[in-house]
Amino acid sequence: MAVAFLLYVLAEVAAIWAVGSAVGVLGTIALLLAGAFLGSWLARREGGKAARAFMETARAGRSAHVEVTNGMLIGLGGLLIMIPGFVSDVLGLFLLLPPTRAIARKLWLKRMERRMMAHVNNQRGPVVIVDSEVVPDPRPAQAHPVIEGRIVEG
Repeated sequence: MAVAFLLYVLAEVAAIWAVGSAVGVLGTIALLLAGAFLGSWLARREGGKAARAFMETARAGRSAHVEVTNGMLIGLGGLLIMIPGFVSDVLGLFLLLPPTRAIARKLWLKRMERRMMAHVNNQRGPVVIVDSEVVPDPRPAQAHPVIEGRIVEG
């Protein structure tokens, strides 16, 4: 984790250095401020949409896992926008824009499903999941392994 944070900091410094070399110090500061204002406005707008979609889904009595995941990703995107730097701004915008947020949501849900399966398999043994529901394993469970051979009494 420390290595990932160090790489992130190095990427931010390199990005700010490159932009600063291209547009100057004042231009870099102006771009960082503009990104923060634009990102916060976008986060507020998308957060409101996600909250309304969640309320409509909850009123209809349907599962709101997509809306909850959208809200979580919008919150994370808004947080990334508020962190100074160009790399975090790009990652935040990636999570705030609806088409790219859908990609991030699919990746996040796949990751969570894999983690859940690993956890369940460690706790109860292998299970089968069909349409997001755990069903009994269709294979017969063996209490003890069968060892073939003959008994020699001595």
